[in-house]
Amino acid sequence: MAARKGLSKKTRFEVFKRDGFSCQYCGDHPPKVILHVDHIVAVAEGGGNDMDNLITACQSCNAGKAANPLSDVPQSLKDKAAEVAEREEQVRGYHAVMQVKRDRLEDESWDIAEILQTGAAEDGFRKDWRLSIKQFLEKIGYHEVIEAAEIAASRKNEGGTRFRYFCGICWRKVGEAQQ
Repeated sequence: MAARKGLSKKTRFEVFKRDGFSCQYCGDHPPKVILHVDHIVAVAEGGGNDMDNLITACQSCNAGKAANPLSDVPQSLKDKAAEVAEREEQVRGYHAVMQVKRDRLEDESWDIAEILQTGAAEDGFRKDWRLSIKQFLEKIGYHEVIEAAEIAASRKNEGGTRFRYFCGICWRKVGEAQQ
């Protein structure tokens, strides 16, 4: 282990001056904290007293770092902020993709509703039926649901009977898709 050599007051002052009299780990400065000069590479690990190996640290950060290398020091606030910003950007991207999906399902559900009930958009169509259509769209896809709607619409029955028949066809297709 290297012998520890004391630092002169001049060297300490030059390190503090170079680092703007603030802790380079947390940013605090006098009179709020007492400053120390820290060895970036610890003396115990062979670090010397050259200016490139010295850094200004508050008493708390210096004691907390001890002889640990900087790679062991927790992530800086700047790095944490960058990580949070990246996560937020990913969440915004995810929400944008999901909104496109919701919009597509909305449009496709109206296409199906129009097949099942001509004039559905103008005359209205039950919300719970459209929700069921959207679920079928997600489970078996647009073309399979269109086919089921066309089969159900080709029958002479109207309203709820037609919709129940449509649902039966879709559930059969869901079952087939799962096998």
